[in-house]
Amino acid sequence: SPGPTSCRSLKPSHNNECGYCIKKGDTIFMERPLVSAQFLWNALYKYKACEYCLRALETAEENARRLSGNPGLSLPHPELCRVRPELHQACPHCQVMYCSNECRQAAADQYHRALCLGPSQEDPDHPINKLQDAWRNMHYPPETSSIMLMAKMVAMVKQAKDKTHWQKLFSHFCSRTANEEEEIAHKLLGEQFRGQLALLHSLFTAALYDDHLSRWFVPEGFRSLFALVGTNGQGIGTSSLSQWVHACDALELPAQQREQLDSFIDQLYKDIEKETGDFLNCEGSGLFLLQSSCNHSCIPNAEASFPNNNFLLHLSALSDINPGEEICISYLDCCQRDRSRHSRHKILRANYLFVCSCPKCISQVDELDVTSEEEEEEEGEAEGETEDEMTDV
Repeated sequence: SPGPTSCRSLKPSHNNECGYCIKKGDTIFMERPLVSAQFLWNALYKYKACEYCLRALETAEENARRLSGNPGLSLPHPELCRVRPELHQACPHCQVMYCSNECRQAAADQYHRALCLGPSQEDPDHPINKLQDAWRNMHYPPETSSIMLMAKMVAMVKQAKDKTHWQKLFSHFCSRTANEEEEIAHKLLGEQFRGQLALLHSLFTAALYDDHLSRWFVPEGFRSLFALVGTNGQGIGTSSLSQWVHACDALELPAQQREQLDSFIDQLYKDIEKETGDFLNCEGSGLFLLQSSCNHSCIPNAEASFPNNNFLLHLSALSDINPGEEICISYLDCCQRDRSRHSRHKILRANYLFVCSCPKCISQVDELDVTSEEEEEEEGEAEGETEDEMTDV
């Protein structure tokens, strides 16, 4: 599953205070997000997910057929797929899909009434559609955040009886100075971020303005909200096909059947890579209170995953964690963590606005501040993507 879009929280660190050792592989905690949203390009490319919990709505077989480009594909052991199309429900007004009546009702109760487009769902001139279209034109795949995460935050406060409660909950996430907010906006939107941010602010205000949240709609407040989402959004990935593969792996089969099944799955992934590339999951992002308090380490002792095929985050231990020891995740992917201290610090400073002082970085403090040719080439490509495609790294 994707890691944090960026998670530099200014809150106290999250420590193991349970009084006993957390063992490698243990689930440290499970957590629902305060709010989550599917990426807009992801939805446009027909990655069907529950609008509320991001559960993949395609069966494993439907997912495999689309990703492999083979409409006649049949998966063995289809009973292992947990997707239940008979439970899926649509909003009766705008036809947005949910995996269950419970999710449809939860969305309606929390935010969807304020965002439901009704018969205007396909109207390009509707203010929310104009906002979404502007975001897609500024933030090409791979996306790392969504303007709809901010829209849902506004809608949740609009619909809440206790508006102050929700404003306080969102305030638990970090706030930034103006310069840092502009840095985050720059990384999310690219070189032309000032003009783009002004356009997004105008469209966001036209679509969602609310007197109770007037401070979020002034330019400084909008930048702050943008920075909040950009620096605290946790990537969420769900996949019915991935769930089916894990279920197949757990089957107890005779050696020959196991070999045949493994061979089928290996070939399926090769076909998908040829047809679709690495873009396998329904993807989005969310704001998680507990997870956001986990600081970064280049040698993390925990990682987030989404094994339930929805937005329920599981934080699992990568190693034993003793009482009082800080629980850390990594904001870098595996390849980035293998780079030199100098390269890791460049990435972290550029994208997350801090200097890492984890044990690995401290142990390498005497290393020369040099970057290998291979790393320089990769960083150059990443910077080119940021400028050309206006994406975060």
